Amino acid sequence: MAEPERVRETAADGADPAPEETRRGCAGLSDRDLAVLEFERRWLKHNGAKEQAIRDQFGLSAARYYQMLGGVIEKPAALVRDPVLVRRLQRVRAARLAARTARLRPPH
Repeated sequence: MAEPERVRETAADGADPAPEETRRGCAGLSDRDLAVLEFERRWLKHNGAKEQAIRDQFGLSAARYYQMLGGVIEKPAALVRDPVLVRRLQRVRAARLAARTARLRPPH
């Protein structure tokens, strides 16, 4: 027996609706949170002055941006939205924290 053909729903304007997982992934994330994730996703492909790009795009110091990024990657909605990116950012943060802790640990 063949599976029934799935009917594609369209919005009133004819555009395809966002996939369910994308709609769920955006709940709990502000526009700024989404912009931060997109910036980090794009930045993987670029080299250059990231601090200047942060200042230009967000109007923040690098320190404040990274505080904000840390908060974003802790949100469950961010993990739903882009699990590969968020897990990578969490690993990078954990590695930097471990390196900082090792530098501050007194020698034996």
